[in-house]
Amino acid sequence: MPRPATPREEIVDRLGEVFRRHGYEGASLKLLSDATGLGRSSLYHYFPNGKEDMASAVLDSAETWMAEEVAPLLQGDAPPREKVRGLVAALDRFYLGGRRSCLLELFAIGDARDVFGARVCRRLAGLREALAGVARESGHPAEDATRRAEDAMIAIHGGLVVSRGLNDTAPFRRVLDGLERTLIV
Repeated sequence: MPRPATPREEIVDRLGEVFRRHGYEGASLKLLSDATGLGRSSLYHYFPNGKEDMASAVLDSAETWMAEEVAPLLQGDAPPREKVRGLVAALDRFYLGGRRSCLLELFAIGDARDVFGARVCRRLAGLREALAGVARESGHPAEDATRRAEDAMIAIHGGLVVSRGLNDTAPFRRVLDGLERTLIV
């Protein structure tokens, strides 16, 4: 009896974990193949342009999550505090409480930057605008709102790096706990 096919979504999730652990440059075809349980020829069947297509699919998945889970929270009709609380819960789930790396960070350095840099820049700019919108809704002038949004992004991504580096999720947790203060107070 043939082995059941692994759904593409699961394959992309597994690829994402390899990129998170090893970065774009360190994610060899062997590591990607081992993680997915697919031979190289099967990987190329799913992703004809190889590692670049794989990374692009992983970014697509993260962007879909942002569009479906985060954007509605930040752009909805809820008061700013509720928006930030919803964002905190979503980020906590997505980043596994600070145990999971941010893909944007990994795809913004080295050779990956040449391939994905413009895409990363657009995603970060979109997040900055959404967060600044929440800060503006809470009464902050545009320039201050943008600064607050950038401070929140710096804290989130820095918290992820520090948490992983220390093997302690407390720094990321502290950032999430202070996000409301950063954006709206």
